[in-house]
Amino acid sequence: MLSGGSPLQRIRDHLGAKSAGELADMIVELAERDMGLFRKLDMAAAMAEGDDDSVRQRLRRAIDEATSAEDYVDYYGAAGWAADVEEVLDSVASLIQEGRGALARELAERALDRIADAIESLDDSDGHCGALLSQARDIHLDACRVAPPDPVELASELFERELGEDYDTFFGAAQVYADVLGEAGLAEYRRLASEAWDKQPPRNGPRGAEAGFDSDRFVLERTLDFFAERDGDLEARIALRAKDLSSTYRYLMLAAFCLEQGQEAEALRYAEEGLWLFEDDRPDERLAVFAAELMVQAGRERDAGDCLWRAFAKAPSHELYRRLAALGGGLREKALTHLEARTAEADTGWWGSPSSLLVVILTEEGLFADAWAAVRRQGASTRDKLDLAKASEATHPCEALAAYAEQVETLANTGGNGNYGEAAALITRMAGLRDESEQAAYLSDLKERHRRKRNFMKLLG
Repeated sequence: MLSGGSPLQRIRDHLGAKSAGELADMIVELAERDMGLFRKLDMAAAMAEGDDDSVRQRLRRAIDEATSAEDYVDYYGAAGWAADVEEVLDSVASLIQEGRGALARELAERALDRIADAIESLDDSDGHCGALLSQARDIHLDACRVAPPDPVELASELFERELGEDYDTFFGAAQVYADVLGEAGLAEYRRLASEAWDKQPPRNGPRGAEAGFDSDRFVLERTLDFFAERDGDLEARIALRAKDLSSTYRYLMLAAFCLEQGQEAEALRYAEEGLWLFEDDRPDERLAVFAAELMVQAGRERDAGDCLWRAFAKAPSHELYRRLAALGGGLREKALTHLEARTAEADTGWWGSPSSLLVVILTEEGLFADAWAAVRRQGASTRDKLDLAKASEATHPCEALAAYAEQVETLANTGGNGNYGEAAALITRMAGLRDESEQAAYLSDLKERHRRKRNFMKLLG
């Protein structure tokens, strides 16, 4: 008689009635047909019966075989390769539950090195290796917790890996392994990081950026910041960041950090210093806005306006305009005059150019006549022109119709059902801006010129 419940419950009940020998026979029979299951059971049996030396040899061989990539592993083979490695890592992890933490740590280190070596020999587009490295690192950490190594030696090994490896597997190792390292290990880690940091030269001013990004420097700064934060030493944290002020971005990050820590005066001081030091370069809008906000909070509205104006005069933007207009004092009018003057220069109306920016601002403020005049003088991007057309349909229907017709031609000539659909939507919009006879004449002419485009014709009816 069949038992009730789900199929899995019936299977469980059925197997529960079997003896241990009968179950073993069933599993062995399955393993004969499933190589994956066979390997797992074979490894589990060997680990249960073998001493550390035999298990070490067997698992080292399994790690080496699974991570082998002598022949390039393409995208389609990468998932299978990763699955084999993951299977071996599971076996290594099982050693921890068996009380063999030291052996698990040793083998995890072997796996970490082998996986890293194999990365260049396979297509890892799906990030299998990163996941495997993280898995191996977690096994290593768990093993250290079960069988703690000498904390000073561990600190040295982790420090070497954090600086020497290329895949961020041990990034932030001092913090991740803090409970295992203890005070002695953390003190050694800090000593090693401080010695290396002291050898790093300061980077100040525009020429400091010439050295380029240094991953070791980045790691050391983050590591020492962890210790300084742990000590509650804000001055040390600021000094770490101030050792590299080679760009306006670095100044912005330092100023923002000071502000987060409640150091408003220091934040503004660094922001102003960065703007002054890099005043000959293209202005950093983010730093200018940051400084201006703090100036306003400090009651220095005039200085804030000057700060924003210097940035706007060199590189006009919508955000800087909004900030200037909000300050008042004639800055809005000054900015518009400046943009109008710049549009008289050689300018094709590409997105982000002074003329296109001027059109965007005039449209936003409802100055449609001025906006269309700017379009006629210097042009604007297609998107900005269409935005102006939609905003000014009620006041400037003729200009809007001309802009829509121009875009319809572009879409129709480009072709494709998506473009045809967009053109049809514009044509429908045009119908609301003129009488039926004018729209009918336009449609008739349009159909005649594009009659060979059957899909477009279907949409037009």
